[in-house]
Amino acid sequence: MPHTPLFEWFGMEYVFEEKGADWYWALGIIAIAAAVACILFNNLLLGLLVIAAAGALGLSAAKHPRTHRFAIYDTGVGIDNSLYLYKDMVDFSVLEYIDNALPPALSIKTNHFFAPHIYIPIIDHDPLEVYEYVSQHLPEGMHENSLIDRITHLLRH
Repeated sequence: MPHTPLFEWFGMEYVFEEKGADWYWALGIIAIAAAVACILFNNLLLGLLVIAAAGALGLSAAKHPRTHRFAIYDTGVGIDNSLYLYKDMVDFSVLEYIDNALPPALSIKTNHFFAPHIYIPIIDHDPLEVYEYVSQHLPEGMHENSLIDRITHLLRH
């Protein structure tokens, strides 16, 4: 890791929303109904896949987010023990939301195969200062919420 970070903070992986028992019952009922429909149409494998996917979704929904260490260095952006260099990044954007429950975020597109999009919540720092510093190293790009983000937003509200 480089020397001293210019900006450093700790933040959650995502905003956790506690699910009630009704949510899990609904998930189970929908999954079982879909699996039964698959079996009635002689597609046992798809029925098993639906049950496995519902189980994975239920476990994922119950999981609390991890706390990560985010840092901005003069050579790149650090997340925990990983450093993403500016030279491997395409562009960035600082996203601010109307909903005050969501913190502003630093969105970075990279050339990494396994991490093409890095999304970092900005906590305890002025987003304008982060923007001004990162803009010295990267061009600003147009970053919009992905299809998954939009679907998640629709399901929550």
